[in-house]
Amino acid sequence: MPVYDYKCADHGLFYELAAMEDSSKPMACPTCATLCARVIMLAPEFLDMKKENRFAHQRNETAVHAPVLSTPEYRAEQKARREHKHGKGCGCGDKPIRKSNLLFTAEGNKMFPSMRPWMISH
Repeated sequence: MPVYDYKCADHGLFYELAAMEDSSKPMACPTCATLCARVIMLAPEFLDMKKENRFAHQRNETAVHAPVLSTPEYRAEQKARREHKHGKGCGCGDKPIRKSNLLFTAEGNKMFPSMRPWMISH
């Protein structure tokens, strides 16, 4: 038989053994004997989880009830969101990557034509 969590309004949480078919039934508080509803507590490993994983679980839970279907309209909306909206020189990383001027000699030494000779790479 599993242990279920119950919460009394006056005395707080308590734990009781109950059969699985009785899991939804209220249980009497051991202190005041009032019937108390079952509560579902958060799993401790969920609290210790990395923030990124916790957000992924939260996103998956919301997607269970309202899944996003990949339709042409949805894809067009996502593409519009990805479009660059900043001005020139915003520094967001949308610039093309320059080709390096690094060359290697036959001996394996590095050579930087038209670059500053005092800059030595590691």
